[in-house]
Amino acid sequence: MYPFMTLDDSAEIVHSEMLPDHRVKVYVEKPDEKDCFHHMTCYLPDYTIENVYGFSPEEVNRYLEVIRSTAHLIIEFSQEGGFENASGL
Repeated sequence: MYPFMTLDDSAEIVHSEMLPDHRVKVYVEKPDEKDCFHHMTCYLPDYTIENVYGFSPEEVNRYLEVIRSTAHLIIEFSQEGGFENASGL
């Protein structure tokens, strides 16, 4: 999994390499004092949501909007070894 973005609410977004079925696994995780971590998985390019734990429907929609608005970058980076490799850092 490659780091992609940290949001203002401390949620972390990471993604996989391009999978053999040409999808990319995007994982969102947010620390929570009571439950340790809330998380969800989204697969691109079809935006299939799985394994939602601890997030409200509003939070899921917020994170999905972030993923939708950056999906083209996530897909590109998934084929180039993540952001750091794609950017030459």
